[in-house]
Amino acid sequence: MKIISLNKVPSFSLPLLIFRSIRIADAIGRDGEEFGVFVGLDENHASQLREFSLNKDDVDLQNNTGDRARFGEGKYKDWYAKNRTPFCLIHKQTDALSALVWCGPKALFPDGKNWQTVAWRSYTPFRGKGIMKNFTKFVMDIYKKSFPDAKFWIVLKRNNIGSAQLAVNLDFEVLEETSNETSLVMVK
Repeated sequence: MKIISLNKVPSFSLPLLIFRSIRIADAIGRDGEEFGVFVGLDENHASQLREFSLNKDDVDLQNNTGDRARFGEGKYKDWYAKNRTPFCLIHKQTDALSALVWCGPKALFPDGKNWQTVAWRSYTPFRGKGIMKNFTKFVMDIYKKSFPDAKFWIVLKRNNIGSAQLAVNLDFEVLEETSNETSLVMVK
């Protein structure tokens, strides 16, 4: 995926106000599909996130994330109140939420470092199309501009091969001493 930053983006600080969304880039997938890259989720895309999170047919999402409880059964406003900053990839032709990456403060260790959790998702029919690596890297670079001393971490299920490979491709390393038999903790 090729990402093209927009020349004129309104200034913003993170996190944005809830349901505020700012287009910060455009993107073109390897198959030519076009996307907008946004910081923040507007109400329409937050509603799509809830629908995706409740979709029992998306076995990968249900088996590999806690999104059903987090966004489907829980309230987006409660999650957002934890100072999370969502970034989304929106398919230009259909206005569909295609992928989501979020970052936000959450201590991994009580060591005084500026630990920030990061998480990523892609949604059908966009999953498996090579959109996540450059999108996630772009998001983390934007986020680091606001929090330059951020140390990223992610937790994922060991059997989530796709997310684990994406984390390795983004230079995350496994912390075995913090991981367990079902979950991996990775840091960058």
